[in-house]
Amino acid sequence: MSNTELPSMGPLTDPVRNPSSAAEPVRTKRAFLLVLLTLLVPGSAQIVAGDRKLGRIALRVTLSAWLLAAMALVLLFTNRPLLINIITNPVASLLIVLVLAALAVGWLVLFVNTLRLIRPVLLPTRMRPAVVVALVLAMVVSSGSLGYAAYLLNVSRNAIGSIFNANGPAIDPVDGRYNFLMMGGDAGADRTGRRPDSLSVLSVDAKSGQTAIISVPRNLQNAQFSEGSPMRKIYPDGYNCGDECLINAINTEVTNEHKDLYPGVADPGAQATLEAVSGTLGITVQAYVLVDMDGFAKLIDAMGGIRIKAGGWVPISGDMVDEANGIHGMPLGWIPAGEQKLDGYHALWYGRSREFVDDYARIQRQQCVQQAMLKQLDPATLLAKFEDIANAGTKVVESNISSSQLGSFVDLAMKAKGQDVKRLTIGPPDFAASFSTVPDFDQIHDRVKKLLASASSGSPAAAPAAVPEDTLLQPGSVPGSGLSAAGAAGPLAGVPATTPSPAPSSSSDFTPVTTTPEGKPITEAMLNQFKREGNEQAIRDLVATNGQCAPL
Repeated sequence: MSNTELPSMGPLTDPVRNPSSAAEPVRTKRAFLLVLLTLLVPGSAQIVAGDRKLGRIALRVTLSAWLLAAMALVLLFTNRPLLINIITNPVASLLIVLVLAALAVGWLVLFVNTLRLIRPVLLPTRMRPAVVVALVLAMVVSSGSLGYAAYLLNVSRNAIGSIFNANGPAIDPVDGRYNFLMMGGDAGADRTGRRPDSLSVLSVDAKSGQTAIISVPRNLQNAQFSEGSPMRKIYPDGYNCGDECLINAINTEVTNEHKDLYPGVADPGAQATLEAVSGTLGITVQAYVLVDMDGFAKLIDAMGGIRIKAGGWVPISGDMVDEANGIHGMPLGWIPAGEQKLDGYHALWYGRSREFVDDYARIQRQQCVQQAMLKQLDPATLLAKFEDIANAGTKVVESNISSSQLGSFVDLAMKAKGQDVKRLTIGPPDFAASFSTVPDFDQIHDRVKKLLASASSGSPAAAPAAVPEDTLLQPGSVPGSGLSAAGAAGPLAGVPATTPSPAPSSSSDFTPVTTTPEGKPITEAMLNQFKREGNEQAIRDLVATNGQCAPL
């Protein structure tokens, strides 16, 4: 018999099916081979060394799973929105969860069966722990991963069900864009009449994902309701009833007095506010998201914080001691200028604080926080902190976005990531400080139109429109603050007033203000000392640039 010829092996001499007849090295190799087969091709170990019927069933399931995975991979590259819609659909996602769980259990059963086929008692004593460890690791990688995927998908479907409207109507892009109104407010047990603390529109190009953020100051007067809004019957010339008729009061008034105008609408106040923002900006805003500020903080904590470059010191304000003049007690703390990593609590205060400055500086910081969240919510962060992020996301109080369109919107968000976000504020630095009191809506519509045109084309945004000379900021003032350095008291008295630098060419092209005009480092102790002395003007001058911010 030649060296290349092997005798035929019967069932009793086949080392794969009957390892007791094999040498110890062969048994060890056989054990690792069966573990590898079960990991890579579930069912194949049973075909070659065990119950062939069980192996054939497992192989059919394996091939079917591979086929479905291949189809999902094709959709990922050819029709990603459809794939996401399937995964986020309540019925389809439940079915996927059940299938993944069943596959995890089935794979676990195959590994247990493989361990029986290995027959560890036949292995050399020193190799038994190594084989068992290899099998357990393979089981965790395979069956454990499927089980964890099922768990995460179930967490996400519960979060989606809590946040989005399963029965909401689908929305189509208008002029090639989706426009979403983001409203932030404090949600307590009694939500009736809540006034949104911040209003901004995220306008997203339906094809490219290019995004623009348009911030509307909460104190905007004479807001215009869109065509077809039931509130136009009451305010045909705009929401104009004096100083109390600010745009953020619409939610309260409609909720308390006019909800009968919105039969069948879950939140008439939010819907009316959306219509007012639409009419004011001259665009169609299709949907809204109302965010609880406490939930906002939890979301940032779940992300692991956000990184920003702050242009000036921002106070964490104490209790109000003089409501008529807007004076707070001693600050509870300060957020320094410069590069910072903010947790949820500090990010919330960074976006909401307006002590020593005005709403427009706060609006700029809010835009910056939004951009930092979008920029830093990368796939690695999402995967590592998925459960915490999903649970925090349920703190979104409400939205009329249909869950059936999540695929399209998630796909757009993925396209938008990494692109520059264009910004416009209906107030400083894009308009004069007094503009929100007597707004020119033709001018607003023109600026919004130019902004969105530049966002769609990728060209630079249009230059700021001219404003009347009597409403321009005076020399020595801080853009967006309405404050002048000329009246500084205490150590800053006598410092020459300077004309502010023009707006930076890019959102990150600024130097944080960390020293006084004399070159002394600004410290928390210094700011608090001015506060104790009642020298609030000195603080205003030192923190006047805190509206400048850039995500890192």
